Amino acid sequence: MTTSTIVPGKFRAAAGFAVAAVLLFAVAPAVLSDFRLSLLAKFLCYALVAVGIGLAWGRGGMLTLGQGVFFGIGAYIMAMHLKMADATLRGDAVPDFMSIAGIRELPSYWVPFASPVVAVLGILVLPGLLALLLGLGVFKRRVKGAYFAILSQALAAAFAILLVGQQSTGGSNGLNRFRTFFGFTLSDPANQRMLFFVAAATVLGAVYVVRALMNSRYGELLVAVRDQEERVRFLGYDPATIKVVAYVVAAFFAGLAGALFVPIVGIVSPNDVGVVPSIAFLIGVAIGGRTTLLGPVLGAIGVAWAQTTLSEQFPSGWTYAQGLLFVVVVGFFPAGAAGLFALRRQRQRMEPAPPAPRHRPVEPDSTTAPPDDVATNATTPTTDKEPVR
Repeated sequence: MTTSTIVPGKFRAAAGFAVAAVLLFAVAPAVLSDFRLSLLAKFLCYALVAVGIGLAWGRGGMLTLGQGVFFGIGAYIMAMHLKMADATLRGDAVPDFMSIAGIRELPSYWVPFASPVVAVLGILVLPGLLALLLGLGVFKRRVKGAYFAILSQALAAAFAILLVGQQSTGGSNGLNRFRTFFGFTLSDPANQRMLFFVAAATVLGAVYVVRALMNSRYGELLVAVRDQEERVRFLGYDPATIKVVAYVVAAFFAGLAGALFVPIVGIVSPNDVGVVPSIAFLIGVAIGGRTTLLGPVLGAIGVAWAQTTLSEQFPSGWTYAQGLLFVVVVGFFPAGAAGLFALRRQRQRMEPAPPAPRHRPVEPDSTTAPPDDVATNATTPTTDKEPVR
């Protein structure tokens, strides 16, 4: 790759980030109402999860059906901290839902997250740490394909069932009615806009990080592991380590998304972290284009918008339409919408150029007298013999 091809690529990437920043930080707040802006912030949380799935699934070939677990860890840590902060403002020893349930003492695993520093560290570390342990246990044993997908989906289902049975986390109702966010009142529209800007900046940062990984040596190894794992192992690399890195990055982004989801939406429950949300994350990535950079982001936002819009008119039919859309895309358009545009551009580049017009030789006009030399050669015979004297 020459320097002339690298520089235009960097210029296009910088221009794309600039356009996205203008749309998110200038156009959207000026055009959308407070409600629609908060709704877009919720969609950006889904897009943040999709960025990590695009790296792990699109580039690494790991069908991650359990991202709801990491999303839920970040969400519940943030929710626990916010509930304890609200209880401290009221002067209560336990959050309000615990008082209603008859719990008079704060559970031991709640106590560390009362500190905002510990809560933030837990959001940043625990999802990635869990993904690291799971990845080492799974990929070192060379578990892949459908077996890995089923295992991750079972983990999400078990996590949701565990939350339903815990009264200390709100049970099936989850945690809701948050009043403050690190000292800021959530009912203030200005603070809601601040949360939107935080979510937008986080998504742009995640896209930048994933782009850097895709264009690095590691990105090439990740694609090689997806296509020819045994050949990569023969060359001296450990495919398990390469997969674990992508899996941990995807879990880290999912945990961040869950932490932002809680103050933006105002509630988190087992319905947000189980099998169905995990599959919904995957559907958005598949529709947008899992092998591209922006495809997962646009697909996640588009599917979330369609779910919010169409489920109001067809509440019972949206789930079936969503599943049918996923089957159609995976079966007939595996590259997604972004892949269709890329395929079209590739075909346009491969089309042969139209042939150049051929110039026919100019025939001499019969009415025009030939040149003198032509006429002389035509009337004077030539011979190699000497003339007879």
